[in-house]
Amino acid sequence: MNSTARFSVRVLLCGIVFTAIAGNAAGQTALTTTQSARYWKPVEDALGRKGTPNPGGVLKFAFPRSDLRVVLNGVILKPALALGSWGAFKRIGDHVMVMGDLVLLDGEVASVLGSLQQNGVEQTALHNHLLRESPRVMYMHIRAIGNAVRIARAVRTALEFTQTPLAPAASAPVAVAPAGAGAPPAGLDLDTAAIAKIMGVRGKVNGGVYQLTFPRREKIREEKVDIPPAMGIATAINFQSTGAGKAAVTGDFVLLGREVNPVIWVLSENGIDVTAIHSRMIGEEPRLFFLHFWANDDVGKLARGLRAALERTRARH
Repeated sequence: MNSTARFSVRVLLCGIVFTAIAGNAAGQTALTTTQSARYWKPVEDALGRKGTPNPGGVLKFAFPRSDLRVVLNGVILKPALALGSWGAFKRIGDHVMVMGDLVLLDGEVASVLGSLQQNGVEQTALHNHLLRESPRVMYMHIRAIGNAVRIARAVRTALEFTQTPLAPAASAPVAVAPAGAGAPPAGLDLDTAAIAKIMGVRGKVNGGVYQLTFPRREKIREEKVDIPPAMGIATAINFQSTGAGKAAVTGDFVLLGREVNPVIWVLSENGIDVTAIHSRMIGEEPRLFFLHFWANDDVGKLARGLRAALERTRARH
């Protein structure tokens, strides 16, 4: 066999090996996806809706409080702006870690807390996020480690003490704003491209609200487990149009202790009210603080002020 023929055979054999490896990898991925879907199916059945896969192996469930009509300074808050209960599930071996945030009226707090306690779901914080809203809204942060289906049933049982809509959510696509588009998505009335340019990241359109997230650069751990940003530890900034080039903004900054007051200063200098500062977790490393804000002003002005505040943190942007 001459050298050309030997070379051809080697190329053919390499191609066969590569194809076999690629095919095996694709088959393994499909198998893993199928196994994951099978694992989460009872959890989705218990909660009555599909979860949304997120980076870091997190499956997140949303329960918007579309039953509420909450008004703040004349602005009717969309559920996606500040009224979304949620739970995030992360598989750890043969069990899960769950973190979440339940949006509650004052009269719902005691029943929900009692139900969660009886069913093994911990509370890590109970506080306001906003000021001057009507009716008053409280936010209960929860955590649990254990059997996924048991925890899902406990959360569902607690939500039944509220008026939270529990029917399966309609599957509407979440739009991602195009980087170079100048026109806002239909019905949004916000120049998302301009906001994205100022903020340094593209967001997503959800329920008539433009949402942006900024994970921290540090690794966050609790119970010796790495906590992905999707479990509620990324800075979140939401824009809701209020017409005439203005928007209501709210959300929360995830901060180290040394960052809290510099961010307060920058927000105040830019006309953005600080509405709450608190912890949300128990035993996290490093220790984190969550700073909530509110403003209704010119969109560009608010975006520049929020970007300036982000510059005082170690968030990725």
